[in-house]
Amino acid sequence: MIRSSLRRSVAVAVLLCSSLGAGLLTAAPAASNALPHATAPAAGPPGERCHVTPPHSESRATPPAFKCHTDSHYDAAVLADAPTAYWAMANAAGGTEPDLSGSGLQGDYTASPGTTTLPNGEAAAVFDGATQYFEVADAPELSPATTGEFTLEAWMRPDTLQFLNQQSSGYVHWMGKGEPGDHEYVARMYSFDNTENRPNRISGYLFNAVGGLGAGSYFQDPVKAGDWIHYVLVINATASSEDYPNGYTKVYRDGVLRDQDDLSIRGTVIVPERGDAPFRVGTRDFGSFFQGAVGKVAVYDTELPAERIAAHHEAMTS
Repeated sequence: MIRSSLRRSVAVAVLLCSSLGAGLLTAAPAASNALPHATAPAAGPPGERCHVTPPHSESRATPPAFKCHTDSHYDAAVLADAPTAYWAMANAAGGTEPDLSGSGLQGDYTASPGTTTLPNGEAAAVFDGATQYFEVADAPELSPATTGEFTLEAWMRPDTLQFLNQQSSGYVHWMGKGEPGDHEYVARMYSFDNTENRPNRISGYLFNAVGGLGAGSYFQDPVKAGDWIHYVLVINATASSEDYPNGYTKVYRDGVLRDQDDLSIRGTVIVPERGDAPFRVGTRDFGSFFQGAVGKVAVYDTELPAERIAAHHEAMTS
């Protein structure tokens, strides 16, 4: 199981979050041997971590703004399961989003997405379905090929049932990693009207690097625009059984397992392979764009157990 060296190493800077009035913070100077690309959690009130964005290492430069995040009950549930990346999607207005897992995989927003609220009242990003998206550079933590086990989790809220900027038979890729010739995985949602008769099907797929057909799982239920859905995609290429000889994908909706399928399609085995495409939310490769909101995106290098997925859903909705 991979764990970023940033999470294992001794902190190279101490960031002290202290109240100087409404929303003001001070920072202690970074140590002279600080790594140039480290983002260290801060000391401060329980559950509160501060990040310097972008990383700051030159003592005479003007320090960039602090971004502090106070962990919620939901965040605590996710972080207890050691995600390899975790973005709250709460800082779209700021243009960047810290990785709360400690792996240092900060992401950037394009075209200024808006902000809305999750079921628990926390912030999430809203995408216009045209130009807005969130992007994180390729890293081993973001690829199912790294350990052979992978879980992708998010809260999604479609704001339309018929997407304007869709692709192929009538669907959008609202999250994933892959580009033509460099495919990995994708979260997909179909428009209500599509040429495959899959009204608002929500699915997830793993592809061979060259593309073509992918292996995946789905649920197809009535969907209401503006309603939140807890989405979890599992990819496990290490577990072999009589029913799933090549490993499997699973998909959960609102904490409940809905589908499980072998990692093969029409006789072709799908094998995870890491590419260098970035991870994106709101689109995958600009072939389509999601109109709606996304919050609390987490990636794990293991298969998250069913009981923990249910616990995450409960933490958001209880």
